[in-house]
Amino acid sequence: MVVIDSMHSYPLGALQPEASMKAFRCAVRAAGRWRTDSVGCYCDGCVPCRRTFILDSSYTFTAEVEIPQGGAEGMIVTQGGRFGGYGFYLLKGKPVFVWNLVDLKRPRWEGPDALSPGKHTLEFDFKYDGLGLATLAFNNISGIGRPGTGVLKVDGKEVATQQMERTLPLILQWDENFDVGADTGTPVDDQDYQVPFRFTGTLTKLTLTINRPQLTPADEKQLMQESQRNNRASE
Repeated sequence: MVVIDSMHSYPLGALQPEASMKAFRCAVRAAGRWRTDSVGCYCDGCVPCRRTFILDSSYTFTAEVEIPQGGAEGMIVTQGGRFGGYGFYLLKGKPVFVWNLVDLKRPRWEGPDALSPGKHTLEFDFKYDGLGLATLAFNNISGIGRPGTGVLKVDGKEVATQQMERTLPLILQWDENFDVGADTGTPVDDQDYQVPFRFTGTLTKLTLTINRPQLTPADEKQLMQESQRNNRASE
């Protein structure tokens, strides 16, 4: 099951190496038509992908996987690609989370060891340090593209921590998909893999929790005052 916050979930089942994403069906009403895909969700306005917008927010990906004898690799979840986006995957058995910052920089979190056969819980938790998109309502961009700290965990144990000095502010690569279990577009890192990079273990459940910043009354007052000062200065 793909769980996107506590209110919305989509069928996933246990993804086997041969079937990969065939159990995943993203069928939603978007732009007056149904969009259905067997390996991912086409993001041109579909409901799940609006709900998976993680920019300018804190968020947590949690994946419950089962690794067969001999190990596994492949994509767990990705959005965007070669020109901007993120990927959470196993590379030679090791968990990896990569952000592609429009091909300028690729912050990377990687576990030191390949996962042993059996069941594991993988987590990537990101804490955003900013006020978020709501500042745009005051003609103020200070809330977007701010820093944050990411932590990669395996079975509850922290294996990699890194701060991002900057984050993408407004949009991911618009012609790419939100994919689970494979990458149907372009790689977020060509040095690591080539598409489709299907997950060769069993992905039982994927959960995405997003904590979007909320402005306090004090935040709104300060932003309003700054907006008024800027308006007077431009007159």
